[in-house]
Amino acid sequence: MTFLTIESLDQEGRGIARRDGKVIFIEGALPGESVEIETYRKKAAFEVAVATTIRNESASRTTPGCEFFGLCGGCSLQHMDSRTQVAAKQRVLEDNLRHIGKVTPEQILPAIHGPTWGYRHRARLTSRYVFKKGGALVGFHEKRSSYVADMKSCAVLPQRISALLMPLRGLVSSLSIHARMPQIELAITDTADVLVLRNLDPLVPDDEDKLRAFADEHRVVFYLQPAGPESAQLFYPPDADALFYKLPEFDVQIHFRPTDFTQVNHSINQVLVRRALNLLAPQPGERIADLFCGLGNFTLPIARSGASVTGIEGSAGLIKRAQVNAQLNGLSGNTQFMTMDLFKLDAEQWAALGKFDKLLIDPPRDGAMELVKLIGNDGPRRIVYVSCSPSTLARDAEVLVAVHGYTLKAAGIVNMFPHTAHVESIAWFERE
Repeated sequence: MTFLTIESLDQEGRGIARRDGKVIFIEGALPGESVEIETYRKKAAFEVAVATTIRNESASRTTPGCEFFGLCGGCSLQHMDSRTQVAAKQRVLEDNLRHIGKVTPEQILPAIHGPTWGYRHRARLTSRYVFKKGGALVGFHEKRSSYVADMKSCAVLPQRISALLMPLRGLVSSLSIHARMPQIELAITDTADVLVLRNLDPLVPDDEDKLRAFADEHRVVFYLQPAGPESAQLFYPPDADALFYKLPEFDVQIHFRPTDFTQVNHSINQVLVRRALNLLAPQPGERIADLFCGLGNFTLPIARSGASVTGIEGSAGLIKRAQVNAQLNGLSGNTQFMTMDLFKLDAEQWAALGKFDKLLIDPPRDGAMELVKLIGNDGPRRIVYVSCSPSTLARDAEVLVAVHGYTLKAAGIVNMFPHTAHVESIAWFERE
């Protein structure tokens, strides 16, 4: 077997090598290492492989913190030390801005990063009854597979939640609907650990008794979700507190439903909001739009500054909850919320919103291309763009800079998902 030399990393954190002019992407390999590989995907122009033997180990290589790393598909970078992970993600952002957006920021912001273990406050776990295993499995999918990983712990979940994986397997196995409960969604709040059970069939009384006993023993809150996300309802304990998280720096408390989108990493979200507000620099009397506002994660901190804020979001349910959050935080006077599909916004609708001094844009992975196309020469003087996809941020940045005349003042990454290749980022655009 021939050893290949790893030249660099790709956007998924895989090592890149070349053999006979062909690019090979290699899982588990780091720059400078020599590796033997096992190819599992072969195309005319490239191959995808996994490293089986490693020589000349990189100084960035570290021992994975989870015994199920390599089996479980939840993490892909645990073999890489944290500093290298952050540096690699920063390079991904810069490369995307340069090659896709054809733009370079005037300043690279210091990376936002924090604890790398036990950070996940949101997770969607698969539950599957496997006869050959003698019961239910609860966890993430196996790497490159639809099977559920036979995992007994998870190092990126809080330790108390990781310790629940085996008891949850026993609980699901004991239920009459053990084959009809495909998902358990985790939502950790500031006061409770919530588990949403996706029950495709109704529970029988014995099932309900088992859930109550489990909740009492492990101090969790159970919701049942018989249909879509909006169907999730509190099951036990019946007097459980409302779900919320705090942004203490802005004296804001965000209430949410357990199936609503909230950031998986609470501590990093607090720092992200702080940085976004520092870059946006909202002032009393300014008119600011928060686009793709969700529950008001950015809207309400902006409003706390005294600015007048319009939050716009495609989900009517999220807008209703954002309005309630504004009321609960005493910010109804300088906030308004609108339900609008920002992916289908046209020039007439954009003009009808009026002139904004500043924008905060926080779109999903698809980015905000249709929106940024509408920003004309009289657009807001400052835009802060929070992104979960460097490629669509770069694509939209090209329009803002090359077409609309903005300057990309600064950009940087937010390590919201340590040990994964996911890159969250933030960028500041200014019209001189």
